Amino acid sequence: MRIGELSQRTGVSPRSLRYYEDQGLMHSSRSDAGQRHYSEAEVERVLLIRKLFDAGLSSRVIANVLPCVDLPDSLDVAEETFTAMARERDRLNAEIAHLVESRDALEVLMSGNTRHREALSGR
Repeated sequence: MRIGELSQRTGVSPRSLRYYEDQGLMHSSRSDAGQRHYSEAEVERVLLIRKLFDAGLSSRVIANVLPCVDLPDSLDVAEETFTAMARERDRLNAEIAHLVESRDALEVLMSGNTRHREALSGR
């Protein structure tokens, strides 16, 4: 199938599909005219890639995870994939903790601003 059909079937833009291919996340064959052609299996692969992006993974991390799909019977690959996902989870947890701290600091500032506005309006 050509890129337009793959885009239509997956809801992923042709631009994103080309990006996925440039990042080595998926592959196509080329016609004599240079048009990309995708196998039926790429539909499921694109949907998986989209889920991985939606989970907050970067294309670099996704490239490390996809071999688990390609080699599902390899314990070594499964272990490497788990390690990559755990590392990414830990990174996200650190970001969440930082965001919570930032939110809490903003709440303190907003509380002070509220008191200040109340004092100004009571004049």
